[in-house]
Amino acid sequence: MASFPDPDRVQDPDLADADPAGENGHPRPPLGGLRRRGIYLLPNLFTTGVLFCGFYSIVQAMNGLYETAAIAVWIAMVLDGMDGRVARWTQTQSDFGAQYDSIADMVAFGAAPALIAYIWALQDYGKLGWIGAFVYCAAAGIRLARFNTNIGVVDKRFFQGLPSPSGAAVLTGLVWVMTDFGFLPEESVWLTGVTWVVAVFAGVTMVSNVPFYSFKEVNWKRRVPLWVILAAVLALSIVATRPSLVLYLLVMTYALSGYVMWAMGHRIKSVLPEE
Repeated sequence: MASFPDPDRVQDPDLADADPAGENGHPRPPLGGLRRRGIYLLPNLFTTGVLFCGFYSIVQAMNGLYETAAIAVWIAMVLDGMDGRVARWTQTQSDFGAQYDSIADMVAFGAAPALIAYIWALQDYGKLGWIGAFVYCAAAGIRLARFNTNIGVVDKRFFQGLPSPSGAAVLTGLVWVMTDFGFLPEESVWLTGVTWVVAVFAGVTMVSNVPFYSFKEVNWKRRVPLWVILAAVLALSIVATRPSLVLYLLVMTYALSGYVMWAMGHRIKSVLPEE
C-alpha cells in the first residue's frame, strides 16, 4: 500500500535539511520569520487622537458643521505637538510610531483641511475649486515626505517650508473665523476666491524653501521669572476674548514670518531626498 506524507510533517524543501536549532545554536524563529512585537502605548495614543480628530473633522464637514470641523483640526495640532515630545521624554521612540505619525498627519493636516475647504466654499468654483483643494492636499503630503527624509540633514533651528500643522491651521482657521463671524460663502461671493488663494498659498508655502523658526532651541525645563507666568496668563485671557480671531492672527503671523526672514537674507539650502 502506498504511503502518503503526513500533511502536518511536510516541510519546505529549502528548509528540509536546515538545522532545527538554527544558526549558532539559537532557536529558529517561527515559520515565516515573524516574531511577536508590541508597540508603545502612550505616544501612539496621542497619534491615534490626531487621526481621530482628522477623521472626525471630515465627518463634521460633510454634516455641515464647519466650525466644529475646523476646531477638530486645531485640536489635532495640539495632540501632534505632544506625541513626539511624550515619546522622547519617556524614551519610547520607534519606527512604527514615526510611520504611524506621518499617516495620521496626512489625514489630519492634508486630506481633512482640503476637504473642509472644498465642501465649505471651493465646490462653488467647480474644477478650479477641487484643483485648489488638491494642490493643498498634495503639498501637505510632499511636505511630510520631505521632512521625514531630510530630518537628519537640515538645520534643526528652522523648518524647511511651513510645517503641515501650521498649513492646516492657515486653511481651517479661515473657515473657523469666517463662520464664527457669520460670513458664509453662499452669501459672500468674495469668500470663495479668498479660500482658494489661501489654500494655494498654504500649499506652496509648505513645499517652499522658506525658513520658519522651529522653536526647538527653547528650553522648557529652565527656570523663568515670575513675570513670564503673568504674561502667559494675560495671553490666555486675550485668546479667550475671541479664540478664532486671536489664534488665526497668530498663525498667520507665523506663516508670514518665514517670508520676512527670507527677505532679510536667511536661506535654507535646498536638499532633495534620495529616491
